[in-house]
Amino acid sequence: MSLTTKNFLLITIGWISVGLGVVGVVLPLLPTTPFILLAASCFAKSSPRFHFWLINHTFFGPIVRNFSHNEAIPRDICIRIVIFIICTLGLTIVIMNQLWVTVTLTILGIILCSYLWFSSKST
Repeated sequence: MSLTTKNFLLITIGWISVGLGVVGVVLPLLPTTPFILLAASCFAKSSPRFHFWLINHTFFGPIVRNFSHNEAIPRDICIRIVIFIICTLGLTIVIMNQLWVTVTLTILGIILCSYLWFSSKST
C-alpha cells in the first residue's frame, strides 16, 4: 500500500494530537478530548489500523465512541469540565490580580462554558 502525502500528513497530525491528548491528561490547562477527537478524525481518513486502535483504546476509546454516537459530550462530564474550568480560571485570576486578566479570562470562561453546556447532551 502506498502512503500518499495526504495520508502521511493526516497520520502525523493524528499522532501529534494523541501526544497532546496524553499530555492533556496530566496538565490541567491542556484539554484532552479535542485532541483525541482530532486524532480520530485524522486516522479515520488515513489509517484504518490507527483508527481501530484509538477507538478500542481503554482510556481514549470511550471518548471517541461516545462523541461519534451522540455527537456531544455527556452532561455529567460537561458539569465536571465546567467546574474545573471555573476553578482553574478563578485561581488564575486570583494569582494574577490584574484587571485585564480578570476581564479576559471571565469573557473566555463564559464563552467556553456556554459552548460546552449548550452542546452537551443529557444522558
